[in-house]
Amino acid sequence: MNKEFMVRLHAQFDEIANTWPGSEIEFWYARDLQDILGYTEWRNFLKVVDKAKESCTNAGANVGNHFVDVNKMVPIGSGAERPVEDIMLTRYACYLIAQNGDPRKDQIAYAQSYFAIQTRKQEIIEERIRLHERLQARQKLRESETELSKNIYERGVDDQGFGRIRSKGDAALFGKTTQSMKDQLAVPDNRPLADFLPTVTIAAKNLATEITNHNVRQHDMQGEEPITEEHVQNNRSVRNMLVERGIKPEELPAEEDLKKLERRVKSDEKRLIKGTELPKKVEGGE
Repeated sequence: MNKEFMVRLHAQFDEIANTWPGSEIEFWYARDLQDILGYTEWRNFLKVVDKAKESCTNAGANVGNHFVDVNKMVPIGSGAERPVEDIMLTRYACYLIAQNGDPRKDQIAYAQSYFAIQTRKQEIIEERIRLHERLQARQKLRESETELSKNIYERGVDDQGFGRIRSKGDAALFGKTTQSMKDQLAVPDNRPLADFLPTVTIAAKNLATEITNHNVRQHDMQGEEPITEEHVQNNRSVRNMLVERGIKPEELPAEEDLKKLERRVKSDEKRLIKGTELPKKVEGGE
């Protein structure tokens, strides 16, 4: 997602924002949002809206305070107009729609950050996007390591063996042990190293682990020794690629604790629920 694209999206979201009369409460119309998020069919977009409403309920919020059905008059030519169904959306509702949208769309990724925070400052939103990407990378690594644990357990390797395999993979990626890296980055002994790594290193660990998973299944590897050799080689190959691009993973500084980041994201969501509700009764449309 390049800078020019993000600036353009930022301007588009600002342009379609509305303010409830006599208040500072912002809202957006679903049909306006639909276009910017890249949905050509209203019926397909409504499926995303329905998922967002379900998420709203699961979060303990009142759907009616964030999604309000309205009718709008739209021109159809020669000065005539006709009513169309639309939905007034709070900032929190827009955030939930983005959370439930097609993750392959760059517009969706930007919208998640734009609507997640109570500010329109571009630089703050871009920082939020970078934090979101790091969270996503960490989740992917959790999933690939869980899959590896299952794969090797089925092939005669216990939990202690899994720990040894993962540790030797780290040594191949960083050129030093996991404990050495934790000491260097001041990571608490009871916390995973990955929770303090930058996005590029988390992604590197995930890539090596995904390749190991693939080859363990593809070649039906059995036992700790061949799987360890495979994982070490994959981490070494990923390291070589990074070094060729001028990145030495062991020299990158620590990043913010991901547990704190996750708590901050949840706190943002709570503020969205409390601070963006529309008036209890909204009649009609524009």
